[in-house]
Amino acid sequence: MVVLNLFQRSSSAPVLDRSAIIDIGSNSVRLVVYDGPRRSPATLFNEKVLAGLGRGLSSTGALDRRAMDAALVALARFRRLCVEMAVGNLRTVATAAVRDASNGPRFVQRIEALGLPVELLSGEQEAEAAGLGVISGIPEADGIVGDMGGGSLELVRVRGGAVHNRLSLPLGALRIAAIRAKGKRALDSFVRKALADVDWINESQGLPFYLVGGSWRALARLDMHATGYLLPIVHHYEMEPTAAARLVRVLAQIDKRKLKQITEISPGRIPTLLDSALLLAVLGRALGSSALIASANGLREGLLYQNLTEEERAIDPLIAAAREEGVRQGRFREHGDLLARWIAPLFDGESGQQQRLRHAACLLADVGWRANPDFRAERGVETALHGNWVGVDAHGRAMMAQALSANFGGGAALMEQLLSICARPDLERAQQWGLAMRLGQRLSGGVAGPLESSRVEVGEGALRLFLSTEDAPLYGEAVERRHRQLSVAMGLTPVLTS
Repeated sequence: MVVLNLFQRSSSAPVLDRSAIIDIGSNSVRLVVYDGPRRSPATLFNEKVLAGLGRGLSSTGALDRRAMDAALVALARFRRLCVEMAVGNLRTVATAAVRDASNGPRFVQRIEALGLPVELLSGEQEAEAAGLGVISGIPEADGIVGDMGGGSLELVRVRGGAVHNRLSLPLGALRIAAIRAKGKRALDSFVRKALADVDWINESQGLPFYLVGGSWRALARLDMHATGYLLPIVHHYEMEPTAAARLVRVLAQIDKRKLKQITEISPGRIPTLLDSALLLAVLGRALGSSALIASANGLREGLLYQNLTEEERAIDPLIAAAREEGVRQGRFREHGDLLARWIAPLFDGESGQQQRLRHAACLLADVGWRANPDFRAERGVETALHGNWVGVDAHGRAMMAQALSANFGGGAALMEQLLSICARPDLERAQQWGLAMRLGQRLSGGVAGPLESSRVEVGEGALRLFLSTEDAPLYGEAVERRHRQLSVAMGLTPVLTS
């Protein structure tokens, strides 16, 4: 691993703990700059150039000359941006196209002449990083990761937070057309022969298939568009196994001009979408996949995850990101965790998944305080639904949104529009979370003392709020009203004990 410390400017600006990865792929060259907590870093900057280095590689065995020139222009810009952004650690990695090309070594020399040491990842290293990237964003992932770049396809078995098996195949988006040109069933035959003697593949039938790579993410976005999906966030978007075949039919018939009108799909991906859908359909059948699940995290996030300690890897990425956001936008740093502990006795018996969603909502319970009071509920809903979270699916986002809506005074009614992604009983439970958060917020004024010296519990049909004699004056009209509102929502009687 070659990590470059770029921040050597003479200015007095402080060195920031930012990391960046330049990913030189077969189709695109991309820079991503990360900031924030190590377990759940936020993307500070993201730029790609569709240089098409792997264009023609299958026929010539070499990188395209004009593509190399375009890539070098982008890489020079990326290096300069990293200096200006005070990136502390930069890794530059190259994958299949550069690895396989006859002129790859010379191209690496030209990149390093720009001051960018290059790590030429092997197929196994590429597969490992892709698998870890999925694990970093979907910790419970149990299935096969498929990372399709321009030049290669990596298949990775993930289970229990670890990578177990890896396989790299020359099946990138830029190579499929040449295989298909050999006959109608050529792609099916190629895939089945490649997988036939791989024991771990044969032992992994019927598991979810996790989609990594820009082309497959574009397919997920196309499916969202076609189905009118409520929440257009690609990470953790789940499709039925038959979706790939349906997308093949759509792409075979749709006018390319209509595709270009779908703003969520990069125009540069359109030429390879049909080939990508065909490969996904073939793989889904060969693997007997139970579901197709898109992952926004892939190789680059996997490289970051590799650098974490075991203790850091064990941190819940949703909780880490929500805590960071709560600290950044809230008034009192410790309030979210205190609030989560304070309301927890009201919800004994919840699943581990519900507990973590409730905790995340509490960490975000103060993110709307700067907003106009008439729009604080909307701010909370927007944060939950559209925040850059990982480790949570659409169902979980909906529960967090319902909780934050109630917390910020969004009313007693459920958000009916969320019922397409979350069952009513779960929204009702999230509504109770939000009303409990609202009670704690009003009682404490957002500070620690009243939450530390009071408690709530459920028993004998009552929702009891215990206050010390010293804190009794805190039970004003607004607190009483919120105590009663929560009790009604839970089918209980409000009781004050002091």
